[in-house]
Amino acid sequence: MLVSFILTIAILVTVHEYGHLQAARWCGVPVLKFSIGFGKPLWSKKFGKDQTEFVIAAIPLGGFVKMLDEREFNQDETNLLPVSEAQLSRAFNRQPVTKRIAIVLAGPVANLLLAILLYCMLFMQGVVGLKPTIAEVAPQSPAALAGFVIGETVQSVNGRSVASWQDFHWLLLKESLVHERVEVRAITTPEHQKIHQLSLSSMRNAQADKDAFSSLGLSPVQVLMPARIGEIVADSPAYTADLQVDDLILSVDKQTVANWQDFVAYVRSHAGQVLTVLVLRKGAEMQIKLQPGVRMEQGLEIGHIGAAVKMESNAFVVQRYGFSAAMVKAVEKTWDTAIFSLQMLLKMITGQASWQGVGGPVTIATYAGQSADMGFKVFIGFLALVSISIGVLNLLPIPVLDGGHLMYYMVEILTGKPIHESVMAVGQKIGLALLGLMMMIAFYNDINRLITG
Repeated sequence: MLVSFILTIAILVTVHEYGHLQAARWCGVPVLKFSIGFGKPLWSKKFGKDQTEFVIAAIPLGGFVKMLDEREFNQDETNLLPVSEAQLSRAFNRQPVTKRIAIVLAGPVANLLLAILLYCMLFMQGVVGLKPTIAEVAPQSPAALAGFVIGETVQSVNGRSVASWQDFHWLLLKESLVHERVEVRAITTPEHQKIHQLSLSSMRNAQADKDAFSSLGLSPVQVLMPARIGEIVADSPAYTADLQVDDLILSVDKQTVANWQDFVAYVRSHAGQVLTVLVLRKGAEMQIKLQPGVRMEQGLEIGHIGAAVKMESNAFVVQRYGFSAAMVKAVEKTWDTAIFSLQMLLKMITGQASWQGVGGPVTIATYAGQSADMGFKVFIGFLALVSISIGVLNLLPIPVLDGGHLMYYMVEILTGKPIHESVMAVGQKIGLALLGLMMMIAFYNDINRLITG
């Protein structure tokens, strides 16, 4: 889990800060230091014509780019050397406001571009999802009142096509932020189509710690998959034990394994214990010693092996696209997720949504570890999602964030003069206070999840 967390943060921070670095270079502004992490440097080296110092520091919770800026030198009590006359024109604070905007904007944009590339990669490889077929409708639920019946396959939500159950879930979650009711088109046969008017009020009122979608009373088909290995994560317990793709799990500790769900349940309940696994490989049975890794979930030790099931059911659909179509889908997915994040944040600020959904480093580390254990595609999807979150967060008009600087530059464009440094100093304090408050909420939620589950 720790390795996955560090890898996640390292990738996202590097991409964000590299956006600032490259934009500064294009604008002719020297970059003095490019740091991944904070605190004591573990490694540093200077490169390039401006001798930029690249640093990897001890605390992997962020990073920064330090550019040539007269204000930086004048405020640094340990180095009061003025910017040389030859370099004055290249200092960040001497650049036109358009260049400063481009440099500041480049970090969040880099994160959003990374998300687009990651989603494009996923859509080209193929995204597996459950067919949007309804297996259960709870009595007296919003779905029952809307006339849904077992066996219907969802086709669209408010005119937007639905290819998988995950699509259906996502579209309803999005629509619940802006609409009280949606139009859902579903079919039982190609000739028999029906339009349902589904109320989303139960989703809008659901508590933050509950699954809002389940309040609608709809459930998908439950698929019991054969316990056949479809993917193995490098350097995972499954990899170390020499499990291989296409291995069929027959039994664990002499207990018959009927399906993948049984196997997962046994592994999760035997964290750190050595298991005797009987597998069928290329027609021959063989025994393998397997020791699940250990991770903490809701205060409990849970076993994991870093393997994913092989999809062998017609209840699943695979969405695969060529490069052009995948890129369009990736842009749409990134845009939708970014807008959804902003809408959720606005509802939190206005009291229409709970702050319990805000997560901190522990939550990110947990999900990073879990997604890495579930396979490459799941981890890539998680990485894209967090990259969008970082991009959106940094665009908020809060001093000390990129969005705060952009706010200052917008004021400068309107007034024709830069914000006074004393005003910026006050803004820095306000920004730090707001960020501190958000971090306290995130840490509180992390601790609360660990204690109460």
